[in-house]
Amino acid sequence: MIAEQVARIIADFFIFLSLTDEDELNLDTAVEMTENLAGRIEEMDKGFLRELVDAFAVIADEYSGEAQQLVRDIPYSFYLEEELAADDPVRLAELEAIRAARD
Repeated sequence: MIAEQVARIIADFFIFLSLTDEDELNLDTAVEMTENLAGRIEEMDKGFLRELVDAFAVIADEYSGEAQQLVRDIPYSFYLEEELAADDPVRLAELEAIRAARD
């Protein structure tokens, strides 16, 4: 499944940006690249984005420790469910409540 392959690429890049020590990677650069990555993902076709969101849960078990949780949380961290629900105010309200309860 291509969504899983793309999810792995995104996950590896996000793990690198999130877990690389500040001595090795400038923090401002990491934040800028993470924001750029999020923007590119949000631009994806909604049908493929749905597959991609689901793929992160599938591939997360391939990682361990902190990296595994980062991968599992990519849809949450990048607000991807909200992006998918952009035209559905009821679903957006549900997601907002879930986010409020989680934070």
